Parts: sequence; C-alpha cells; structure tokens
Amino acid sequence: MKLTTAQFKKDFLSEIETLYSTSLDDTTTIGQFIALGQLVRRYNSQSWTRTAKLYREHHQKQVYYFSIEFLPGRLLASNLLNLNLLSIVRKGLKELGLDFETISRSEPDPALGNGGLGRLAACYMDAMASLKIAGNGNGIRYRYGLFKQVFMDGYQVELPDDWLHHGNVWETRRDNKSCIVRFGGNVWLQPQPDGSLQAQYENTDDVLAVPYDVGIVGYHNDITNTLRLWSAELPPSVTQTYYSQAQRDRISEISKVLYPDDSNSAGQQLRLCQEYFFSSAGVQSIVRDFCATHHGMRSLGKKIAIHINDTHPTLVIPEMMRLLMDEHHCSWDVAWTLTTQVMSYTNHTILQEALETWPIGMFQGLLPRIYQIIVEIDRRYRAQQTPIFGKALIDLTAPLGNGQVRMAHLAVIGSHSVNGVAPLHTELLKTDVLRGLYQVYPERFNNKTNGIATRRWVQLANQPLSQLIDQTIGSSWRRQPDLLQTLLPYQQDDHFLHQLAQVKLTNKQALAAYVQRTMGIKLRTDAIYDVQIKRLHAYKRQLLHVFEILREYFVIKDHPDQPVVPRVHIFGAKAAPSYHYAKAIIKLINVVADMVNQDPVIGDRLKVVFIPNYGVSIAELIIPAADVSEQISTASKEASGTSNMKLMANGALSLATYDGANIDIMQAAGAENEYPFGLRVHEVYDYYQRGNYRAAAFYNGNPELKRILDSLINGTIPGIPTVGREIYDSLIRYNDEFFVLADYQAYVKQQQQISQDFQDQPTWQQRALANIAASGHFAADLAVARYADDIWQVPHDRLN
Repeated sequence: MKLTTAQFKKDFLSEIETLYSTSLDDTTTIGQFIALGQLVRRYNSQSWTRTAKLYREHHQKQVYYFSIEFLPGRLLASNLLNLNLLSIVRKGLKELGLDFETISRSEPDPALGNGGLGRLAACYMDAMASLKIAGNGNGIRYRYGLFKQVFMDGYQVELPDDWLHHGNVWETRRDNKSCIVRFGGNVWLQPQPDGSLQAQYENTDDVLAVPYDVGIVGYHNDITNTLRLWSAELPPSVTQTYYSQAQRDRISEISKVLYPDDSNSAGQQLRLCQEYFFSSAGVQSIVRDFCATHHGMRSLGKKIAIHINDTHPTLVIPEMMRLLMDEHHCSWDVAWTLTTQVMSYTNHTILQEALETWPIGMFQGLLPRIYQIIVEIDRRYRAQQTPIFGKALIDLTAPLGNGQVRMAHLAVIGSHSVNGVAPLHTELLKTDVLRGLYQVYPERFNNKTNGIATRRWVQLANQPLSQLIDQTIGSSWRRQPDLLQTLLPYQQDDHFLHQLAQVKLTNKQALAAYVQRTMGIKLRTDAIYDVQIKRLHAYKRQLLHVFEILREYFVIKDHPDQPVVPRVHIFGAKAAPSYHYAKAIIKLINVVADMVNQDPVIGDRLKVVFIPNYGVSIAELIIPAADVSEQISTASKEASGTSNMKLMANGALSLATYDGANIDIMQAAGAENEYPFGLRVHEVYDYYQRGNYRAAAFYNGNPELKRILDSLINGTIPGIPTVGREIYDSLIRYNDEFFVLADYQAYVKQQQQISQDFQDQPTWQQRALANIAASGHFAADLAVARYADDIWQVPHDRLN
C-alpha cells in the first residue's frame, strides 16, 4: 500500500488518542506498540477481506496446514516489511521522537511453539502468503505456551509464559465460527429406516472451540492469509448445566500449555485431548466453509488439501471420516476416497519414541467414536493388504497393534502423500523407520527438504547484511532468493570481503551488548562465536560441545602463557520439563560456564554464554553474530534441521555431522566451506547391528577425553556430584547411546582447524560468502512451491 510519512504520523497520533484518550507523551512503550499494531491491522484489513473474497469467487483450492506448534516470532516488523511500510514507519516514529526498535522489542514473543517444528510451520505460512497460495494454518491458542525458562542455581526452572498479558494485537476472535468438540460418553450406531447406521451420543463432555484468527501478510502482493488458533472454552450448555470447578479446569487445561508433562497417564490424556481438540475443530470449520460454497461433497478432494505437520494432527483423518459419514451421509468407500485425496503427511522424526502411540484403553474412553472409525480402518487395511504382503508385515504396520493406536501408521495409511524433510531422512523412512509401510505404499513417499523464511532470518534479523547485498547485486534477491548465488564472484573482491567482515562485527557488537546488559558477561567481539541453538536433547549432543569447552579450558589452564584464538561458546536451548537427563546437561553447561567465566587465569580468552528462554527473538540476535554453526547430532537422528539453514544464510560455517540437511548444505555450499566430521549413517547402523560399540574403549584410549570425563566426578567441576555422576554413567556404564565418545576425536580435530583457519580472515570471509550465496537453495518459498506442485496441486506465483 502507498503511505506517506506525514499521513502515518497523523494516523498514529490519532490511534493513540482513540485508544488512550491522551497524548503521545503520556504513553508507555507497550502502549505505543499496541497502538502501532492496531494501526497496522487497520492498514491491512482491506487486504485480508479482499483475499478471502478472491479465494471464494475463484473457487481456489485451499491448503490447511495443521500443526500443534506455530512459532511466528514478533509480527510487527515482519508485517511492516511485507506491507512495504517498514521504512516509512521507522522514519515517522523517529520524527515523533520514538525509536522503532524499542517499540518492537516490547511486543511479546508468541509462545506457541518449542523449536524447529513450530518455526517451520510459521516460515511456511509466510511463504504460502507470499506465493499467493490460498493457505491457512490450524493450531492451538496456548494461554501460556511452552514455558518461560529461567536458571536458578544453574538448573532450568519453568515459569508460565504470560505472553497474552496485554492481549494479542494481531488476533481477531470469531465467535460465529465456534464449534463443539465432544469427548468421552457413550456412542452407538443406530440403524435407520433406509438401512444406514447413524452415530448416537450420550453423556459426552462437550468443549467449545473458539477460533482466533491472525492475518499472515504476503510479501508486497496484497495477500493476507489466515492462521486460525483454537481456544477451549465452556460450551453454551453452561447456562443450563452446572459445571464444577474441576470440570471448568479440565476444559481450560486443553489450551493452557504446549506439551504438558506426559510422564503420567493424566498428562498423556491431556495431550491426546489437545490433539483431537484442534484437529476436530479445524476439520469441522473446513467442512462447514466448504459446504457454504459447494453442493455435495464430491469435489472436496479437488478444493481442499489438509497437511499433517508431524503426527500430532493425525486425528484429522478419522475426524474427516466421522463428518463425512455421520453428518453428510457418505458411504465408507466414498468418505475414505475423499479423505485420502485431501490428506498429506510430513514426518519429522527418526526417533521411535517420537512416533506417537496411545494406549487403546485411554483412547477408546476419551474418543469412542473416533476409536470405532480407527478400528474399521484397521480391519479394512488388514483385509486388503494381508493377502498381498502377509500377516507378519501387516501386523507391524497396521494402525492398531500391541495395545496401542499408532499415529504415524494411521497418517501414512490415510494420506495420499508422505514426505521426509531431507534426502537422508526420507531414505531412512523408507529403509528403517517406516520400512513396512513403504513396502505397501511406495508411491506415496517423497522428499521435501525443509526451508526457512529469508525475509525474517536475513532481511529482518540481519539488516546490515541485507543492505550490503542490496548495494552489491540489487534487491531482487528479496523476492527471488536463488539470486543470492550471484554473490559468488565477489569472493575475489577484497573490498566486499572487508565489508562482509564489518557486518559480522556489527552483529557481534549487538549480541555482546545484549549479553552484557542482561547477563553481566563481557564478550570480546574479535573472538570466534561458536553457536549451538536448538532443543536440548541427548541426540543433538550439546554434551559434545561441552567437552570441547572443557578441553579448551584445560589447555589454557595447563599453558596459561600460550597464545590461543579467543572463543565465545553460545547456547540457547529448552529441555522438556519431564526430560531429566536433558535438564542435567543444562545444569552442567551452566556450572561449566560459571567456572570458565569466573576464572582469572582464563580471562577473556574463553567465555561460555547460555542465554535463557531461547526463542525466535533471541535467535534473531544470535544467528547474525555466529561464526560457527554447531550441527552435531548423531548421524541418522536429525530429520533435517533448520537452524543450520538460518546460520548459513548469515555467513556461519557449519561444524557438522553427516546428518539431516547438513549433507545438503555441504553439497550446496561446498564441503570445503564447512567442517564435516564423525560417524556416517552406515557406521552407526553397523554398530547397532553388530552390537559391538564399546564407549569405555574410547574413554580408556584417549587420555584427554578421560580427563574430561573424570572431571565430571572427581570435583574438578564444582557443585555437580549428582549431575556429573549421572552424565558420566550414561556414557561409560550405559555405553553412550548417541556415540558422543566415538565422535569426540574427529570433532576436536575440526575445532582445532577452525581456530587455525579463523586467523586468515579474508579466506574465512570467502567461505562465509559461499554459504550466504548457497542459502537461497533453502528458502521456504522454494520448499513450499515444491509442496504446492507435487503434493497439494495448487497454483502459486512463480519465483522467477
């Protein structure tokens, strides 16, 4: 839209007066943000209305992306960038004596996700809008999100993240789009005069699902799609029926927190409630909207695509069957054909424990009608496939087995497309994780490598780099990210490389200022910034990174006069509240950080920073400052990763195992511009098959490694007698499940090489530029275009 600075200032002051009945001088920063957000929404409201009308009038096929997580980050700057108003607003606020960055920082970070899964969903929503795909998100409006992480005595403590304290300026409550979701009760099939069966319900626990819609603004294209987040509330019957406080609490719990503790049956049941709640509400909403503009259900598969982002929304499959059969009177065969035409599934995990299963008894009691439908899916699957593939294979792959409802199996059987998120990951799905289902449905499996929104992770997060790229190759790369490859010739341009180094320095200064202000730790900006930012899990091997820190610490302590290349090790990670081992590693990192940072012998040559409450906004500060991107998961365990892509796009070099999309990054940017190391997938699987991995052999065979492990239990590291012993035992007594010790020596060798190479800054910047130039290959726009072409079959804007 077109807007002058003068008009913006007039509109903003009017908004302040309307909201607060006062002058600008008498407002707080959060008040200014709310007013600015309301104004931006008004600027965009006609676009949102026009978009919905456009999709309706053209009967455009709609994509519905279901995800239990969405991690959008702050939306003010993103919306202004996509509306092409960012520079106008910055200038206008400055003329009013305000600072845009200060106002922007007062926006709460929506606590709607944990990590890569939720951030990927948000990147893909941004890409769909920017490609003019009729895309919609479906998720849960968590009152407190995951949790606010604080460290007390080095331990992670989880506090409620009250991100809705001031409301959410971007959302619109849609009471008229609410629907009822049923739990429990009794369900039976009543014969009808025409011979059909009709589901009858009694004594159900009803929950009102109320949608809150958030506009997702496309990049410079007058398109605004919708992210619909569902809130659980008391049903309308509350006016006639008494609800005890316990009943009211049970309902509010459904949309209270993301990933409630599932270490007990009550927590498991709450998770299952959440998954059905948003799956049912979303599918009801979709079918209702479809019926408003279409006669009959026959064209459903041509007009609707529902995408299942990991196993959590898999219940959209039986829920769609329920609606088609029970409310729209389709036969089983017609309903199943339509359902499989509509559904597609992305698998995001290799770990068996993450392929969700639910005890049949719990499932049947909570979702009796859905269970009846899954029983019939299971019966028909077995009847159809057993004669072809044999009982043994079908027993392993059926939706019901070993007393469990198997969600990943249901997702594959009920979808027309199943994709992994990196070539290696997809191959492992075929040969290992979902091998049996691949034998039954080979045509359904395909790869769609993950992508990131370069608008957020470069254009917004790293404005100095974006401006340098604009000055060098023009601004078309902002719309066509593959044009970043035209930067490659500048590897031989000394002036450009110097400017690139200055960009990195600027970003390091910004991060160092934040760390000094919030944590009281002073960082050198000429040091290597070695970054590992991801969910805390044993397979991601933050432990290996800690061992390198201890190695560097001991080197300095043993040889205090020996020159070293200074290092700053930076962590950002949350551990699941019930994941005791991951929380032990957090404690270890924090204790090591205190030991290193407070040692006068070490000084400023080595620092360790664990920034609490890692999220999108903190990532936007860390990533542009990174020199080294730690992607060190055990080979075969990381499906893809996206922090690797964000870091490479900002010029970090990957210290990486041969896992997930690390392999694709090495191929795109050149392995010579990364630091690969460690076991390959076939070597990991060889250890599994032969059963001959001996962690103690690595421990006893390497005095340096032995010293590091012994420091966990001999008092060298103070204050961790229990945690240290637990971690030590996990590696030696319980044989190092994720091969940390096997990869230690190769990892250290590359770390030493990094210290040597970093001293040759021109060459280092050439390699950083190779990563930036190749990063367009991993843009979310390109990834989503592949989904649109190959899976959803929907039209989209071309990127060239």
